[in-house]
Order: sequence, then structure tokens, then C-alpha cells
Amino acid sequence: MHPRDGRRAARRRAFLGLWYRFVISLATVEIFVMRMSQLVGQRLKDAPRDAQTASHIFLIRGGYIRPVSTGIYSLLPLGKRIITKVERIIREEMDRVDGQEVLMPVVLPQELWDESGRSQTVGAELLRFQDRNGKPMLLGMTHEEAVVHLCRSEVTSYKQLPVMLYQLQTKYRDEARPRAGLIRVREFTMKDAYSFHATQENLEAYYERVHAAYERIFRRLGMKQCVSIQSDTGMMGGKVSHEFMAVAECGEDTLFLSPDGRYKANKEVATSGIRFEKQPALALEEVHTPEKKSIDEVATFLGVGPEHTGKAVFFLDADNKLIFACIRGDFEVNETKLRNYLKTKELRFADDERIRAAGAEPGYASVLSVDATQCRIVLDRSFAESSNLVVGANKADYHLKNFNYGRDFTGGEVVDLAAVRPGDPCPVSGLPLEMKRGIEIGNIFQLGTKYSTAMSCNFLDQNGKSQPMIMGCYGIGVGRSMAAVIEQSHDQYGPIWPMSIAPYQVHLVSLNPNQPGVAETAEALYSELRAAGIEVLYDDRGEKAGSAFADADLIGIPLRLIVAAKSLALGKVEFKRRDGGRNSDLLDRADVVAKMQELVAAALTDA
Repeated sequence: MHPRDGRRAARRRAFLGLWYRFVISLATVEIFVMRMSQLVGQRLKDAPRDAQTASHIFLIRGGYIRPVSTGIYSLLPLGKRIITKVERIIREEMDRVDGQEVLMPVVLPQELWDESGRSQTVGAELLRFQDRNGKPMLLGMTHEEAVVHLCRSEVTSYKQLPVMLYQLQTKYRDEARPRAGLIRVREFTMKDAYSFHATQENLEAYYERVHAAYERIFRRLGMKQCVSIQSDTGMMGGKVSHEFMAVAECGEDTLFLSPDGRYKANKEVATSGIRFEKQPALALEEVHTPEKKSIDEVATFLGVGPEHTGKAVFFLDADNKLIFACIRGDFEVNETKLRNYLKTKELRFADDERIRAAGAEPGYASVLSVDATQCRIVLDRSFAESSNLVVGANKADYHLKNFNYGRDFTGGEVVDLAAVRPGDPCPVSGLPLEMKRGIEIGNIFQLGTKYSTAMSCNFLDQNGKSQPMIMGCYGIGVGRSMAAVIEQSHDQYGPIWPMSIAPYQVHLVSLNPNQPGVAETAEALYSELRAAGIEVLYDDRGEKAGSAFADADLIGIPLRLIVAAKSLALGKVEFKRRDGGRNSDLLDRADVVAKMQELVAAALTDA
């Protein structure tokens, strides 16, 4: 061998030796990270004063998150491990429906939102600022404009369609009232996806594929009850949308569900199957109702039920036009339905001056003798299809009995304006509707051409003609999903994580490690479990049983092994499930690893 070859070989061996020691050091760091003596994130005995929901309380107490500012949180190692698993499941299901992952900027030029028109329609929740050159910028709360900007230069032909791009990215929404920990925050991670199509039929078919993917995602995340409901498209636009709601008492959304599962809708768009029967019309009669304005006051004074009265509600729309809404007295106007029907961006209550200018008397208003040129009259079905109602007489201290639409008044627009009530009949099955609370964890929209037309995102069709791309968009709140799992799966001691997203699969606790055999057995089990591919968190701190178990409950890992002198004397290791209450079993020491492998595999297969 030439001397130079010998020197090269020596250098190569030295390099490999250094590399080997580096790899070993990484493995050692991984081991320390899995030991509670080195785990960053303290368990807290007391909940923060502003924490009211289970997820907020346990995420803080368990050492998953820490507040930095109102509605802004840092993820600690336990929380980051869960989020990473949530994101992995989302990625797998998005790839399964032919999604391509991209990453778009958090900071966007306002000119993109000027193109779409949303910079003028979105309010203070959109955080705007100027860069050092005075250019208007913003923090993205959603990325329709950014993805259209990307796609219009990269996709130009029908041959490239359909295509779906998705990302997992930080968003910022300047919430006025952040609450409930990760459920309503200002900064958050979101999976947002956007699909582009040549035809509406292709969008609708793909929309169903994503809907099915969302159902798989939330099932795999361990949601106990997640329902897909019809919803209002809101600022996103489009004609069709669904929200995925984790049913939970702390939810901000109100849902109406049929007991047989055939109907599910958000209260903003929910309808009922209630029918109104016409009765023989009685003679119209004016009655004196001194200082009686409200429905309850009038109904009590005249000795009738609220269902025999008519209610007048006045609004001003975005163009300051007066809207005269009529509804039966036992119903409330659903403002979202009315706003959508009128195609207006806002509704606000009208003042008495505007009401009188239309020829109506506040508190005693009626469609009779009102000036229809000064207002738009919209009637709910309950008002138009009921008989012999008590309504205002357009004269102070007077009402009319036995008003009948079609005889006494024939104008206006008859639509569904009523807010659904618990117990109203389901429009599909007729069964009484149940009212639930829900946390919105995902949403999907058929956007159509709202953004592509405004921003000139076009493709050449088979005839060489330029057409706007037809879009869909699909979002999932990552941190909110983690919080929703806790809301559905916890006890008084802490969260009960499903195996699919638990920070670790097995929690190994060494009790009184100074006693003979305890530390040695725990260390051996720790190594054996890791060698078997099991994610294990090892409590090697030597804490007292009460403290160690309280911490374990707050961490919420599905399977727990307890190494203690008493059980070791029998050749056993204590085992318990986090969802099994306070019950525990004894396993033969030799069978522990195989049993954990079996339980972990079964749980992950079910997910």
C-alpha cells in the first residue's frame, strides 16, 4: 500500500469514528428527552384563573403549552409531539386524495387582497402593516389569494387540471376576544388546501373525496363525535360549504341534529319541517292595547299564546335600506338567513326615526298601510302561512286581531327566516331536532370562480378558449383539533389521549428506585420497550407515588407500567390503562413488552 493510501484510510477511519460518536450522542439525547427528569414542561397543581374549559386547563397544567401573549402560545415538547402526529395524519390523508404540499408565506402584500376585493370587506381581524419601504402588507389569516397568485402562473391548461395544493402553515387572526386556550387564538397552525377544476361537476366529485378524507382524519385523531354539517359560507364566499364539528359543551357553535343522523346543520342555516295549517279567516278587529309593545305583553293582555301573534323586526342593510321582517311571535329571525337572502354584507337594527319614515309605528308596526317604497318587506313562512294573528295597527296603543296574509295583505317576499328551535321537527325525518354545541375543527367550501375571476386565474380549455378555474378550499385547525380531542376525552384528572396522537404510547413509572431491583428493572424495561419500537416516557425521578401518578394522569398517555418493589417480589409489573379508571392489573415481567406491543398495535390498527 502506498503511504498516501494508508494516510487516507486512517483519516477515513477517524472520520467514521467521529461520525459514530456523533450518532451515539444523538441517540443519547433522544434517551434523555424521553426521561421525565429531563423533560421540559412542568406540571402545575392549579389552573390559570382565565381557564374555563377542560382543554385549556389541562394543556396548561400538563405542560403542553404556555401563553406568550393573549391568544398566542408556545408549544412545549409534549404538545409539539401531539401536533406533529396530528399533522402526519393530515398529510397522509391529503396525499391520499392527490394533494401536493406547498408552503406559502405568512406575510403577504396587500395588493393580492386588493385584487380579490377582500382587503375592503374583511375587518380588524386582518392584521395590516407597512414594511420599511411603506408598502402595505398583511399577515395571512387564510391563503386563497396567495394560492391563486401561485397557480395562475403554474397551471395554464385543462390538461393540468384538476390539481390540489395544500400547506400546513402559521396563520394570524387578530381576534377581539381570544378564549378557551387553543380553541380561539390569534396565532395558529392550519392545514389549508385549495383545488382547481375545469368544470363544476369535477369540483363536486372532488369535494366528496375531500369530505370522506376529513371523516377519516377526525376518526383517526380519536374524535368521539364529529359531525359534518351544512353551514354558511361567510366571508369565504361560494355556494356550498360544510363544517366539521366536534360535539362538546364548550363549543361556540350551535348545531341541530336529527336523532337518526339524517339531518345535521349549523343554526345559521338550519331549517325545520314544521307545517302551518290555515284556519278559517275571522273578521279583522282593532283592539286597544295600552302601553303593550312586546310579544309577551300583548299575548298576555289579550289572552292568547305567542304563536297567535305576529312580530315586526326592522333592519338596515349595508346600503342603508330599511328591511321590514315579519315573523310569527313564537319565532326569532335568523339574521344569517336574512342576510344571505338579501345578499347584503351586514344587518343592523333600525332606529325609530327610519321606522316612522316608512309609515310604521315602533312597537305597533304592521305591514298594513306601510309605505312599501320606503322599505323592503320580507315575510317568514310562519307569518304568511298562519291564520288570525295579532299584529300591530300602525297606531300607538293599538293592535289588530285576526290578520291573515293573502286576504289583508298580499305583498312582500315569503322566505324561510326563522331560527330553528330545539324540538322542532326535522325537515327530513320529522323527528324532534336536538340542539348541541360544537367546536369547528374543519371546513370545506365550493368556492366556484369568486377568486379566479377577480384575480384572472384562467386556463385554456379544449377549444383554446380562456376560462376561469373553478375552486374549492378545505381547512383544518391543527391546535384546535388537539384541544377538541381533550374536550371529548378527559376525566377530572387530565386528558385521555387516543393512541394515534398520544405524546408517547407507554408511560413507565419507577416507584422508590432505591429499593432493590426497582431501578434495574425499570431501566431494562425502558431499553426493551424502545428496542421493540414503542414510544415510552420514563418517569425516572423517584417521586412519591401520589405525585408520580398525578403527573401521569395530567400527561394522559394511554398505557402505564409501574415498577415497584412489592410487585417485583412476585415477578410482576403493575399495568393500567389511562381510560380504565383507577383499576390496574399485574403482568408477568417476561410478558410486559409483548403485551405492550400487542395493545399499541391493536389501538393503532383501530385508528
